[in-house]
Amino acid sequence: MNEKSIQCVGIIMDGNRRWAKEQGKPSFEGHRVGYDTLTQVVGWAREAKIPHVVAYAFSTENWQRSEDEVGYLMKLFRFVIENEVDRIVKERVRVRFIGERTRFPEDLQKGMERIEEATGKEYDITLHIAVSYGGRAEILAAVNALILEGAGVVSEDSFATKLWSHPMPDPDIIIRTGGDMRLSGFLTWQSVYSELFFVSTLWPDFSRAEFEGILDEFHARERRRGK
Repeated sequence: MNEKSIQCVGIIMDGNRRWAKEQGKPSFEGHRVGYDTLTQVVGWAREAKIPHVVAYAFSTENWQRSEDEVGYLMKLFRFVIENEVDRIVKERVRVRFIGERTRFPEDLQKGMERIEEATGKEYDITLHIAVSYGGRAEILAAVNALILEGAGVVSEDSFATKLWSHPMPDPDIIIRTGGDMRLSGFLTWQSVYSELFFVSTLWPDFSRAEFEGILDEFHARERRRGK
């Protein structure tokens, strides 16, 4: 495999609410348009022969947002699960959900299982959706799983098998839109050698030209990995 081939792109989709405010629209409209942007980005990644995209859709801290906003996000998840499966299958996209799934209502948990099963047969790209996700929570969950198994000394490889994201490859690239320059708990273990790209564009306005420009810059960077 080419050392500079891109196996996985991570995305922190920031700016939906600010975009809606600038447009004079309610927050939920920003999330709806943000979902449309995600479907476009997955298509661009598939055309670029990138096999994995992981999107930060809902963090463990997002449960603290207003009841109305959290409720809308749950409705958006339900809409995707109930109405988008045929389109996703047709576009040959496999969907996986990573995070504290047990915090979601039971119908959503079952819906996540259904869409994973329906899209897991024939696909060209996998979309990993991080929901109720936090990097520290993921690491603690992996540690506790190993403790319950009575594991002794573990290697990085054996530890990684207990992460929610397993067997997703570590992201080569992480993109954060919206102007903030931090990872906010996104893939804390997996991001240690990721190339980071921070752009000021709000997520609903993220363009194909920006995406392709990031891919070009990635290929121009030297990745030494400590060597």
